[in-house]
Amino acid sequence: MRSQLSAAMSRFRAIPFVTMAAMIALPMALSGCGSNRDPFVGVGAPVYPSNGPLPRGGGKYVVGNAYQVAGQWFTPKEQPGYDKVGIASWYGPKFNRRMTSNGEWFDMNYLTAAHPTLPLPSYAKVTNLENGRQIVVRINDRGPFVANRIIDLSKRAAEKLDMIGKGSAKVRVQYMGPAPLDDNGTQLAALNRDLQRGTLDVTRYAANDKSAAPVQRPARPVQQPVVLASANSTRSGYFVQVGAFADPANVARARQSLASVGPVVVQPVHGLFSVRLGPLDSADSARYALSQVKAAGHLDARLIVAQE
Repeated sequence: MRSQLSAAMSRFRAIPFVTMAAMIALPMALSGCGSNRDPFVGVGAPVYPSNGPLPRGGGKYVVGNAYQVAGQWFTPKEQPGYDKVGIASWYGPKFNRRMTSNGEWFDMNYLTAAHPTLPLPSYAKVTNLENGRQIVVRINDRGPFVANRIIDLSKRAAEKLDMIGKGSAKVRVQYMGPAPLDDNGTQLAALNRDLQRGTLDVTRYAANDKSAAPVQRPARPVQQPVVLASANSTRSGYFVQVGAFADPANVARARQSLASVGPVVVQPVHGLFSVRLGPLDSADSARYALSQVKAAGHLDARLIVAQE
């Protein structure tokens, strides 16, 4: 669990203004003032005015100006190619049902997160590099502002990544694109289903909401044709069995997501397309490739050894 000081620093935006004013140890210098201030800075965080269920989605699109927290500058901007590794922390009951930085309501039991610079709201794929678990989250808040932490996850998101007890974990964060304002949870659930099936394309999804501010959307990858393996290309060696797909489009997405990991071979098997990575020259390289394949979203991948 984070220390009391770390919690205060990483979540100070949700503390009422009176309390914030007394936090002399956390000075804050902003570029501009008044309407130019980031929505979470110095204005507190209202609590949801009802005891009923929290609405999901809503809020507004926010990028925001550069701001400074505890001597460190953060510059929110469009980042279509964002893909970074760092430390994730999480937050929960103390901030549950408070307003987030873009005007949504924080639900600690929903798959959301805070990020210091990515546009709000947006989707991101988060991989726990310590155990291989993965989720897609809706980023709708600002933070964390501590050391090398790059994302602050909701309690539920941290549970899914199995990092509650430890309090933090080394993760990979991949930006997917802006999220629609009106997502009531349906699209986020669909993205996580695709992720578990190994069919998620992190560059495919972007908001179709007409109220969205203009954004730079990442270009969709060009789908490559299915290329079948030659007769002797899978006869011997170490391989990572990625999966078997019926839809050639899913095969193409799998090939594209693994192009930087190693050679991908595809073979027809009983009406399906079997996708493998290899051949690899040693057990060590095969195990490393397996970790990379799982990090790319193919959680059911496994090692196999083929012999002539």
